[in-house]
Amino acid sequence: MQELNNIYCSFCGRKQCDDLKFIASPSGSTFICNDCVKICENILLEENSKIEKIKLPYPSEIKSHLDNYVVGQDDAKKSLSVAVYNHYKRLNYNEVNKKKKDCVKIDKSNVLLIGPTGSGKTLLAKTLAQFLQVPFAQADATTLTEAGYVGEDVESILSKLLQNAGGDVKKAEKGIVYIDEIDKIAKKSENRNLPKDPSGEGVQQGLLKIIEGTIANVPVSNKKHPFQETVAINTNNILFICGGAFVGLDKIVEDRVSKKSLGFNSKNKDSNQNEKIRPQDLIQFGLIPEFVGRLPVISSLNKLTNEELVRILTEPKNSLVKQYKELFKMDGIDFSVDVTALNEIAKKANELKSGARGLRSVFEETMLDTMYSVPRNTNIKSILLSTNEIPTNDVFLIKYDNTNVKSVQN
Repeated sequence: MQELNNIYCSFCGRKQCDDLKFIASPSGSTFICNDCVKICENILLEENSKIEKIKLPYPSEIKSHLDNYVVGQDDAKKSLSVAVYNHYKRLNYNEVNKKKKDCVKIDKSNVLLIGPTGSGKTLLAKTLAQFLQVPFAQADATTLTEAGYVGEDVESILSKLLQNAGGDVKKAEKGIVYIDEIDKIAKKSENRNLPKDPSGEGVQQGLLKIIEGTIANVPVSNKKHPFQETVAINTNNILFICGGAFVGLDKIVEDRVSKKSLGFNSKNKDSNQNEKIRPQDLIQFGLIPEFVGRLPVISSLNKLTNEELVRILTEPKNSLVKQYKELFKMDGIDFSVDVTALNEIAKKANELKSGARGLRSVFEETMLDTMYSVPRNTNIKSILLSTNEIPTNDVFLIKYDNTNVKSVQN
């Protein structure tokens, strides 16, 4: 053990004095001064900052990945990519500067996706979480009720996220939560005499805190039990993406634009359709101002056209046509679909008014008889789905038309 008046810092070599404080090693043979401790801390913070930046993909890289799975919706993908990039850049910044008192506080920007059913809202959120390798939880706002009523409370959303994070609280606190059908919890009426609606404004109030950022006591399990174990989760770093169809919102936007453009300077109806949705439109729709304020990034998705539905059938990495090719390949059969059949399937799906979701139901129904009977026929080596007759005996033809009448021939 060295004498107290003969201590030197093992890093900078300075001798002990009144301005320096020394920390001894467990053995008492090595010492470090307080100045060297600060230098080491700053070095570690800088190294951690570099590591985080390398892991975070740029907005263009995020959008490029989304392009592999989601067809169209370029504006929504750009908006979402920037929002996600800024969100996780904020997390890195806060992590590096959490002990600094004079750093700028960067607020969280949650996202609201507005678009018809089947336009890709859920797929965008899920694909983002998979790409960033963060826990993901999906919830339906229609199943949520105000505290004290029968149904799921808002904490159940965080419980799902915690389970998907494998029970790791730190991982869950950096995850993504997608809440669908958010338009269904809009206020039903301004009439105060109507009975209280436990699934409307009350749910919006309940979601305010967890979306903005709070410490929530979350059940470890989804199963409701009076004495169940809970853990504290800080939602400040969780990205919340809300989605909804908002049927009727376009009329609210159109009315606002029409009032603004009366007289000689009035615009035509087509230009009104390009008007961006504003917070006051959502408030008029029935969302409370506090809830709208916590979703600053608003992005709209368009209804999918027939051409886009055809692309969805063939282009994404997990498209339906590619999936069926693999299924038939397992039986040693080559499967293909021509353009005529793709167009008819897309047309039929659009008539169902369920967007991309309708494609699977139409395709499954079309292929049912073939999937049932073909695998046991070892003579079939090639299958074509088409609306046309083909003058060959080498291909097993599935003839399709939009009336859903199918004929099979060799």
